[in-house]
Order: sequence, then structure tokens, then C-alpha cells
Amino acid sequence: MCKLPAIDGWEAIRAFERAGFTIVRKKGSHYILRKKGWRYHLSIPVHKGKNLKKGLLRKQIKQAGLTEAEFVKLLWK
Repeated sequence: MCKLPAIDGWEAIRAFERAGFTIVRKKGSHYILRKKGWRYHLSIPVHKGKNLKKGLLRKQIKQAGLTEAEFVKLLWK
């Protein structure tokens, strides 16, 4: 298992965009991302000055069909 870095919502959104997801709408402080041909959506909270919790990030990565190692590579791409 790869160690996930502490990142904020915008960094997570950029990594998911590199994986093919796009922002489809915003509801409050949550950005909703979808991937063409993908059944599920991702809801990423963006709160200024706060990092995402590790459990939430792991759940979003799994729901996106990625491994933690693939996600970390997308972060630093």
C-alpha cells in the first residue's frame, strides 16, 4: 500500500482530471466530477486551508477505479 500525501481538494481534482474526469457541476463547496462512460460520480469537497481526510481520499480513489499508487503518480505528473 502506498502512503498518500496530505492534499487539499483542488490537488485531488487536478489528479482526477488527469485520469479523465471532468467537473460537471458545483454544489456548495463540493465539486462533482464525472468520467465519460463511467457509471458513478465523485464528490470532492474544497475547503480553503483544509486537507482531505485520508479515508475520504481512499474511498474516492477506489470509486474512480484507480489504485493509490496510480493516483500518486497522477498527482506528481
